[in-house]
Amino acid sequence: MQNPVETPEEPTGWQRRHVLKAGALAVGAGLLGRFANATSGTGISPTEYGAMDATDMARAVQKGELSPENLLAAAMARCDAVNPKVNAVNMRHDEYANALLKARRASGASSTGALAGVPILIKDLNTYLEGTRTTNGCRLYKDAPPAPHTSTLIARYQAAGAVPFGKTTCPEFGLTTTTESLLWGQTRNPWNLAKSAGGSSGGAASAVAAGIVPVAHATDGGGSIRIPASYCGLVGLKPTRYRTPSGPGKYEGWFGASVANVVSRNVRDMALFLDVGQGHEAGSPYWAKPLVRPYVEELRTAPGRLRIGVVRDSLTGAPLDPAVVRVLDDTAKRLAAQGHEVEELRLNIDPRQLFGAHGSVIGDALLTMVHDREQVLGRSATADDYERITQVVLGNAQKVTGEGLYRARQSFESIGGYMEDQFQKYDVILSPVTANVTPDLGLLSLNQPWESYAHNAMGSASFTVLANVSGQPALSLPVGMSDNGLPIGMMFTGPLGGEDVLLRLGAQIEQDRPFAKLPVL
Repeated sequence: MQNPVETPEEPTGWQRRHVLKAGALAVGAGLLGRFANATSGTGISPTEYGAMDATDMARAVQKGELSPENLLAAAMARCDAVNPKVNAVNMRHDEYANALLKARRASGASSTGALAGVPILIKDLNTYLEGTRTTNGCRLYKDAPPAPHTSTLIARYQAAGAVPFGKTTCPEFGLTTTTESLLWGQTRNPWNLAKSAGGSSGGAASAVAAGIVPVAHATDGGGSIRIPASYCGLVGLKPTRYRTPSGPGKYEGWFGASVANVVSRNVRDMALFLDVGQGHEAGSPYWAKPLVRPYVEELRTAPGRLRIGVVRDSLTGAPLDPAVVRVLDDTAKRLAAQGHEVEELRLNIDPRQLFGAHGSVIGDALLTMVHDREQVLGRSATADDYERITQVVLGNAQKVTGEGLYRARQSFESIGGYMEDQFQKYDVILSPVTANVTPDLGLLSLNQPWESYAHNAMGSASFTVLANVSGQPALSLPVGMSDNGLPIGMMFTGPLGGEDVLLRLGAQIEQDRPFAKLPVL
């Protein structure tokens, strides 16, 4: 598919090992010096660009060893080369990015900020970049006007020096765990082009795994960061409810179930971006637990001996794929070998309450969004504007009463309270991200009968929704592979405000089993 154009501290030894090169690990020491004084062309070979994570890129720009213009040119070149294969980037904003760099150069601020010069992509869902459009993966928004403002989270990335130059694909309204839409087509997994990249942040995950950018903005309302991270071999963190901003003007998504962050290739980049993005937003009535210290500093501290509960039971009743069981068992054994206290845990969660409350909130939020769009268009939406499953969701939403929505909010609170009780006994809960391995394209499309869709979705949504409803942070780490060479992630859930615990543990796991690599395209 053609694309329409529209500093942390010095890393530790294990962190330096996690730069990417030629699809395998490479030592980063000395690499940046080769980029010094690069001023012509991109200044960076494709191999060199792929070998750098966001932390390396920002440091090189801050030191004057590499220019933001070099990095942007390399990112655009990589996008030109691989996006026709994966269809992860649906809109390019080259003019915006170049104008941004020109303005920074003129003001003398081109090499400042924790994310200095790092090229990024923005998910095309409820997130805005001034002067560009957001389609939400839906034909109803294909002619949406340019946004009058930039979302607070993206503005924070930009203020720290990041350079957004495009948007990534998502399914219609982010409603499914694959990234396929009638508006933008199928997004492919770089590890196997016949497989799904996951969803709804599948475009973000595919773009990072394909080496277009080291980090991409993503959102998660039911697993939409963690599932594509697992399928694409990446790190994906759903933060604590209200840890990152949703505004301006809108201070929560889906009663706080939907939150924004990024997908990345390694833990240190995840910490870096969360440091920049987190924090209270002016005007918001919601607060998350303040930080003890920056997340990048947390990575220098060992997690200590943690009490880890292992959850094996799928909340949808979907059986675990044998490959998922193997990776779960191996992960639990490795954690025990590292000195953690690991034991089995069964959660007493009523799936009907969990998924019923979640579904009611999503449906009513979507119905409100559609009515707002209809007012702008001056017409009612028709079946031609939506995919088949979206029509079902909207129809069900019209049956939800005010009392039903209030009870859904009460369910969010009661389930959240139950989960916080579990964290009186455990520091972290380990589970699979999904019950299944990476599915084929088409299996989870919104353009099919409800019965087949509901059946097929049981495996992908079986573990992740809980943390969205309860509000806790949850981290997906790529710790294993299937027999046919596809990544398998495991999920680590912490208490409210416990991102520091998850990142310290993630750093320890990453050091024990390095996983920062790219598939070969």
